[in-house]
Amino acid sequence: MSTIIQKEIPEQYQAVHEILITCFKSDAESKLVTALRKKGMVILSLVAVQNGNVAGHILFTPVTTTPFSNIKGLGLAPLAVKPEYQKQGIGAQLVQEGLRLCAEFGYDYIVLLGNPEYYQRFGFKKASGFGLQNEYGVDESFMIIKLTDCDLQNVMIHYCQEFSLFSV
Repeated sequence: MSTIIQKEIPEQYQAVHEILITCFKSDAESKLVTALRKKGMVILSLVAVQNGNVAGHILFTPVTTTPFSNIKGLGLAPLAVKPEYQKQGIGAQLVQEGLRLCAEFGYDYIVLLGNPEYYQRFGFKKASGFGLQNEYGVDESFMIIKLTDCDLQNVMIHYCQEFSLFSV
């Protein structure tokens, strides 16, 4: 089956909501995505479509640093694929296209909190290796990929305020 990766449109919001509810243990991720949309914090939202059905979703939002840096970064969260479409490479296609577009848009790096074994295949590395920290105190699963030759070291990365509103 052919999978099409495209920018999400409002008519797909309900399908994405259902994917997030199905794939995660609580409704926190779906509430987070809704809040990020309402606040205009979505930089890139992609869906994977198979046979007219939304099969997966990925979202990128801005992050900031302390101390402040002009280097532009994004956070990847969430990534979800409907259970019946998993293990077909759809998540990988979403990540790869997302990284390509973020680089095209001029972003320098992407951070995420996720499974190191999964994300290392795309070039993500443990962020603490660069001296980077996050407000959640997470180490092993806090990862970064540099899209440019930026010099980002020894800073605290902050996700959008909406991330703190929901227990994910």
